[in-house]
Amino acid sequence: MPKIIVDGKEVESRDKITVLQAVLDAGWDVPHYCYHPGLTVVASCRLCLMEMKMPNPKTKALEWQPRLFPSCQTPVKEGLEVRFDSDKVRDNQKHCMEYFLLNHPLDCPVCDKAGECYLQDYSREFGQPTSRMVEQKYKNPKKDIGSKTLLYADRCVMCSRCVRFCGEVAGTGELSIVNRGNRCEIDVFPGIPLENKLQGNVVDLCPVGCLLDKDFLMEQRVWFLKQVDSVCAGCSTGCTVHLDVNEGQLWRMRPRFNPGVNDWWICDEGRFGWKYVHDPKRLNRLAVRRGAEIDHPDWSALPEIAKLRFESLVKKESSEKVGGILSPFMSCEEAWLLTKFLRETAPDCTLAMGPVPVVGQDDSFPKNRNGHPAKFTIRAEKCPNRRGVEAVLKSIGGKVVSFDEFVKAASEKKFAAAWIVGGYPGDWVTEPMKKSLSHISMIFSQDIFPNAVTEAATVVIPSVSWAERSGSFMNQAGTVQPFDAALPPIEGCHRDCNYLYGVAGFTGLYSAAKVREMMARTMPEFANPHVAPPGPKHAH
Repeated sequence: MPKIIVDGKEVESRDKITVLQAVLDAGWDVPHYCYHPGLTVVASCRLCLMEMKMPNPKTKALEWQPRLFPSCQTPVKEGLEVRFDSDKVRDNQKHCMEYFLLNHPLDCPVCDKAGECYLQDYSREFGQPTSRMVEQKYKNPKKDIGSKTLLYADRCVMCSRCVRFCGEVAGTGELSIVNRGNRCEIDVFPGIPLENKLQGNVVDLCPVGCLLDKDFLMEQRVWFLKQVDSVCAGCSTGCTVHLDVNEGQLWRMRPRFNPGVNDWWICDEGRFGWKYVHDPKRLNRLAVRRGAEIDHPDWSALPEIAKLRFESLVKKESSEKVGGILSPFMSCEEAWLLTKFLRETAPDCTLAMGPVPVVGQDDSFPKNRNGHPAKFTIRAEKCPNRRGVEAVLKSIGGKVVSFDEFVKAASEKKFAAAWIVGGYPGDWVTEPMKKSLSHISMIFSQDIFPNAVTEAATVVIPSVSWAERSGSFMNQAGTVQPFDAALPPIEGCHRDCNYLYGVAGFTGLYSAAKVREMMARTMPEFANPHVAPPGPKHAH
């Protein structure tokens, strides 16, 4: 690891990175707009300029150079000496900030970016307290550049992050820089709106309030939001995300750096696909049918209800008459707890995984990569934990069949009881399955929305969304990633992991980490789940 000298202090840095990244990692606060570790370096904002020592051509002695150098473009090397704490560097920062603010409107009180805007922060830390601008500011009307994004061009600092993202990561190139000089602005090509499947990332990349998300526009002030680390449940990529919540409601989802999985990005399907979490049609009461009547017992009674009903049926029939369908939307811990209960209660029961939703084919970006490896892939498999449930079923042993085989067996009256888990964002019950339900006398239905299974069920157990529970998912690459609950369950519901913990025979409080420890005895891949690192520091 090369050592460089910054402001007279020795700093050990990672190899093959820039001076700017090295000093940011070491704790220096160096202003920058155009630099982003996931994009090419253009060194256009000039905010990160530094002084640097270089050999004198005549004497070969190291001397401070009269000009400034862009730290975002200068690679680290052993013995390099630079400084940011100097009058020359500070003067440059003040002049750059003055230029950025020449035509910038005073929109901070109404701007959605307020509270997480680097123009605000840098103006206070590195700018001048007063403006010398006396001419009228150049005004630009806001533009509707796509179905999900608004462009406020007069707030732009021309960092070009959004342009580079559309060209380098999405590969669609809708955004470009038009005009020259002080009339430069970001715009879309005529007739080509910003509609690529990754377009929401340009809002995350924008360091100011130029590009804004219509879905979040004027909804919340960011200082009221609580940020919770989670994993996207939209597909099998397993993108790590931040869930921003306030007062029991999820307001937005943003990407969380995770190298080799999603890096800095997420797709629009995941970004905007969480709305079902607050759908008023969700199930919200535990229900038990007793003849023609429906009771709503207390949640504390569920473990005993499940135990008595399944044990009595096994004594009356046989354990072979019991079946279970696990959902690829369950967490690994929930799948393990449920299979543990079913295998202990009915050792010869038949288990299966529910249908795996697949839409189209994998969609990789950039589109114009010309044989180069993809930087991001949206998976056709629209569930987060197919591999995790498969691993649990394989580990637990016993009879495991496919979903179609399970439905066929049910239609042939081979099951007298079944625990069926849904949790899908939409209707997932197939026509053959609907017909087979009448042949199962006792059904425990664990689901988030009403459907044909809940209508036929003896016991209806309302499930909660992934945002309301904790656990882990295993993505398509076999990476186990834990996630935390961001929201409390909706009124009338309990977390799936909590009641399954009791159903499986455990007492006390549920802990996902504790359950994974027990799972790791037979499944070593759960011993050390992957936790996304903090990532290189930069202006988000």
